[in-house]
Amino acid sequence: MENNRFVIPDEMRALTLDGAGPDHLRVQRIPTPRPGPHQLLARVDAAGICTSLIKLIEQGSEHPLLYGWDISRYPIILGDEGAVTVVEVGDALRHRYHVGERYVIQPAVEHAPINHMERYRNSGKGVQKIAVGYTLPGHLAEYILIPEEILAADCLVSLLDDGMAAAHVAISEPMSCVISAQDHHVHLVQEKPLAARNVIKGLKPGGVTVVIGAGVMGRMHVELAMYYRPRVIICSDLIQERLDIVQRLFAKRAEQLGIVLLCVNPAQTDPKDLINEVTAYRGADDVIVAVGSAKAIEVAQTYVGRGAVLNLFGGLKRGQDVVGFDTSIIHYQEINVTGSSGGSPWDIARTLELMAASEVNAGNHITRIGDLEHAPQFLEMIKAQVLDGKAVVYPHRRTTEILSVPYWTTEDERHYLQG
Repeated sequence: MENNRFVIPDEMRALTLDGAGPDHLRVQRIPTPRPGPHQLLARVDAAGICTSLIKLIEQGSEHPLLYGWDISRYPIILGDEGAVTVVEVGDALRHRYHVGERYVIQPAVEHAPINHMERYRNSGKGVQKIAVGYTLPGHLAEYILIPEEILAADCLVSLLDDGMAAAHVAISEPMSCVISAQDHHVHLVQEKPLAARNVIKGLKPGGVTVVIGAGVMGRMHVELAMYYRPRVIICSDLIQERLDIVQRLFAKRAEQLGIVLLCVNPAQTDPKDLINEVTAYRGADDVIVAVGSAKAIEVAQTYVGRGAVLNLFGGLKRGQDVVGFDTSIIHYQEINVTGSSGGSPWDIARTLELMAASEVNAGNHITRIGDLEHAPQFLEMIKAQVLDGKAVVYPHRRTTEILSVPYWTTEDERHYLQG
């Protein structure tokens, strides 16, 4: 194996977990992995902090995606969101991959384990899905080993634009979850009574879209919704500051696209009244519940119009996930109820396409910047619900300061990495 462009150190810093609970979480120096013949080694240029890590840290080896992996014996490297650059290529892969190429890794790897079979319960028999940052090495480290499972599942996605900011690339994964969710919307339309029904995939163009929840994922839904060019987008949230962010980030673009963007606080105005006003009491065409709230799901049912799609994007905790549903709405209004969990490699690729075309701007959703050592603090902030937006760390940029930013541009990143 040759490497004539990057100096790979013997050790690297990584955020590891060796038991259940935050006391088992630490940034430490560990040996830098080296790739086998069918593997790659990549430098982590930037990594996002995902809320799903909270559950992993709390459950430790009991997490369902670890399949019995004993992290007290075999600690794991966390981090399912990142942007990487290949720094070393295994001998058998030189015809396909090259040092210096930039990629995104789809963390949900739909493939059976190939490596470390003995560490899985029952030697991994029956396991068909593994994940980066769980039993596969994660992005919250200076370098990441890309093993055979990722390549076999086509989970290594190349960039369309090599000039993309690493921070933007790093959060293409959460944005891809939104891409997947809205791609699940299906509308049946007839041009006239005797015409056959046709299928429209995605949000209904010229329709009315409602997004319930203006947190970071809700804001991603609002931004992506504009790509489908609905006539009206209504965003609802009980926290006025979040609605103000929606207006600050997206009002100008919505106006440029001829989309009416309305924000409503249910504590002040009933969203149903606003929906009735803009639809002449016909109901919304697409309703996305972007919060994990049973009450929000039950209320959202009353917002839909005939032939609409109701998307249950925000998951509920196990044991609290049974909600009341008016089946007559499904029956007589002929609505579709859908949901999605994560994305696929295609969703990552599609996200990169939309980013390159300036249809979505990942920088709108980044609000904290820091070093790898700040990752535990960011996770504490997420758990305490005091971090509204995405946090990104640059593992190779050492700093003691956490930056709070309204957004994060390519130019911001360039200056930051030069500082």
